[in-house]
Amino acid sequence: MITGTDVDQRVALVAMANEAKLSAEDRERLKLQVLRQLIDETLQIQEAKTADITITPAELTQSYDAVSKRFNRTPVAMRTYLRESGSSERSLKRQIEGELAWQRYLRRRVEPFVNVGDEEVKSIIDRLQAAKGTDEFNLKEIYLAATPANSQQVYTNAKQILQEIQKGAQPFEYYARQFSEASTRAVGGDLGWIRAATLPGPLSEAATTMQVGQVAGPIEVAGGYSILYLTDKRQVLTADPRDAKLSLKQLTLRFPPNTNQAQASARAQAFAKATQELRGCGTVEKVAAGIGADVVDNDTVRIRDLPPQLQEVMLKLQVGESSPPFGSAEQGVRALVLCGRDEAAGGSLPNSEQIQGQLEQQRVNLRAQQKLRDLRRDAVVEYR
Repeated sequence: MITGTDVDQRVALVAMANEAKLSAEDRERLKLQVLRQLIDETLQIQEAKTADITITPAELTQSYDAVSKRFNRTPVAMRTYLRESGSSERSLKRQIEGELAWQRYLRRRVEPFVNVGDEEVKSIIDRLQAAKGTDEFNLKEIYLAATPANSQQVYTNAKQILQEIQKGAQPFEYYARQFSEASTRAVGGDLGWIRAATLPGPLSEAATTMQVGQVAGPIEVAGGYSILYLTDKRQVLTADPRDAKLSLKQLTLRFPPNTNQAQASARAQAFAKATQELRGCGTVEKVAAGIGADVVDNDTVRIRDLPPQLQEVMLKLQVGESSPPFGSAEQGVRALVLCGRDEAAGGSLPNSEQIQGQLEQQRVNLRAQQKLRDLRRDAVVEYR
């Protein structure tokens, strides 16, 4: 039995875990998704029991305590926190039970029958070597299944999700975990590093035209619609300049609360002029003192870890030069001075064990998705 209370408490748990404030519309949409998840969870637990897999109360308590620790709370305080958030200890433990039961079922009934031969691994190594220099994309995906009967409704839902993502209220991973119907839902929709040639045609076309940090969709694919998020890109087995590690000095100019617009503009202009006239890192502290700015050293920062807009700026800077100022009146105006650069090493080929492990995991995920699809197809679900 899945009750309305079960759905409401799981919705509250999702909102609490993601620190999200849901609108009435978002809450209703999330309720439908949570109901589907609870049905899947129930089917997974029932199927695990057919393989004599049962999660004991002691195991549930141990996992619950571990979750409490991640929230920096004792188990008792976590129970209170869940209730105050509109959820319950029972709801969280039910989610834990579903995850543990399904993982163990896959280890017992799926993983032992997944085999990857040496020839397959060698073939992939050969293809990687042949593909050296071609582009790879780090993608995240939200996949929504559709049939001819509900295609328009699913497309409309996908557009609404895309609009919410573009507003930036919650990260892409939040929406992937709540709405995606692919097996990657559990990892925030992460597809990992992938080449365009291995993607379905519509997704391949989108990936090759996207900029890092861009979200695209809804994209019609076989069986539904996808929303893609390009988090990064690189070239196969080739050193990427964005993997270079930088030694930086960050200058920050803060404005007092009573600063008016004219005063802030004047100080920002003086800050910009001073940073652009810098000639090396040796005078940064002196210049900062002259304009009332703070200085913080940042060593071994990878260009790839900076925001996409800053990445392009830092790639073009020479040692001793400063980035253009950026920031706001509320958070202060900042600039980065490049004091050193350790160039990226050449790309290396993954070893046979790594490739074999990746292939095995991909096949386990695919078979898990197929198994859950079969469970849904064969299930009898009564709605009252």
